[in-house]
Amino acid sequence: MGVTVYGLPHCSTCQKAVAYLEGRGVAVDRFHDLKAERLSADEVRRLAELVGGPDKLFSRRAMKYRAMGLHEREVSPDEMLRLMEEEYTFVTRPVVVAGDRATAGFSAKRLDALVGAAG
Repeated sequence: MGVTVYGLPHCSTCQKAVAYLEGRGVAVDRFHDLKAERLSADEVRRLAELVGGPDKLFSRRAMKYRAMGLHEREVSPDEMLRLMEEEYTFVTRPVVVAGDRATAGFSAKRLDALVGAAG
């Protein structure tokens, strides 16, 4: 069973996730570079649905989050989706997709649960 990883090639957290998966015998079928291959609105919505909602996919660590003053107000789920479509840095990295399930951000426990359930 292989997975698709959405991230950035030079992101150390993304590299760590790929190494973790491969170390457990899980093939990474595809690495989707979020900067080189921008996500469409449909792709953002699908990933958000797979991880459990826009709030679980949306990164509040992005530099633009504070620069745009988003930390000072409520950001609606629809706005999160729009921002992630417009700016790849708002997508929490990495997003690991296995079948019809996914997780965002690196967590060994969540990755084990994901690939165990999908494998």
